Amino acid sequence: MTQSGEKSQQAASVTQTLGLVLVPDFSMIAFTSLIEPLRLANRVSHQQLYDWKIYTIDGGAVQASNGIRLEADGSIAEIGPMPNVVVCGGVDIQRQDHALLIAKLRRLAFYGVSIGSVCTGSYVLAKAGLLDGFRCTIHWENHESLREEFPHLDVTDELYEIDRNRFTCAGGTAAIDMMLSMINARCGQETAAAVTDELIHHRMRNANERQRMELRARLGVANQRVLAVVATMEQNIEEPLSCGELADRVGFSARQLERLFQKYIGQAPTRYYLGLRLARARHLLLQTSMPILSVALACGFVSASHFSKCYSEHFSRTPSEERFGPRQKAARRAVLAAEAKAEGREDTQIPDSIGALA
Repeated sequence: MTQSGEKSQQAASVTQTLGLVLVPDFSMIAFTSLIEPLRLANRVSHQQLYDWKIYTIDGGAVQASNGIRLEADGSIAEIGPMPNVVVCGGVDIQRQDHALLIAKLRRLAFYGVSIGSVCTGSYVLAKAGLLDGFRCTIHWENHESLREEFPHLDVTDELYEIDRNRFTCAGGTAAIDMMLSMINARCGQETAAAVTDELIHHRMRNANERQRMELRARLGVANQRVLAVVATMEQNIEEPLSCGELADRVGFSARQLERLFQKYIGQAPTRYYLGLRLARARHLLLQTSMPILSVALACGFVSASHFSKCYSEHFSRTPSEERFGPRQKAARRAVLAAEAKAEGREDTQIPDSIGALA
């Protein structure tokens, strides 16, 4: 028998159960990418290596961000002793009330349960203080907002991080690679490889592989100078460089750089750079509670008024309207209603205006 086979037999002596906590608007692709490798590990090994239970805050059905509703096996209050508990995050996670979940996660961690997350679930773990002193990761779209809100955390750009009894994942199909890594560690290479083939996944990606497509593929541009300038822009959002400084980096004049961008990108470098900064600002507005002025400064704008003007011209809505649109208002009302109920304020009115919510 191979060493991998011996490892698999030993692992099968005890079925490992995972508790999966689904929050509203969770990512379905991250959730299924988490479960399917475990199901297939059972299938290819002809053993019950893994089992899983689904939990929600109140034990009721929960809707994913794609609109599909899933039934739960129980509420988070019913989570008992098990090796691993995973929070499956999704959109607008920072606008939801996680008080009960945070309290439960802290208790589980105290008793030695390994705590993990996929997609934006890392935000809940960070809020609970369970990532302090651990490496962690999150979906690239939420990376900067997590760093802004929790500057003391060691947030990496990895596909996934497994650091002692904490494991976090960027979400999407990266959850497949994290689970394959865990299956490999527990059951051996042979089982992990068989699961990879069943998934038609081609290969097990390493944790340190990039989350996003290479810049060349994203832009559809092969010109090395353009790619170098765009990479420099992405690395200098808070303190933007001038067109002349960008041109100097690639040994061009500002006029030459202008012509190059018009040819390959279809717009002036200054306009493209502004779009990058405004896209970052939009992420911060939607994913953090940072004051609008702080968002403006973090994205290289010298004043809130200048930021608001540029933002309105680009997105056809003000930063305040972006932050407190219909979806965001609904999420905020739910949080305020939960707080009111917890404090016994049954008759508390939830403000409807943008000004009141701000």
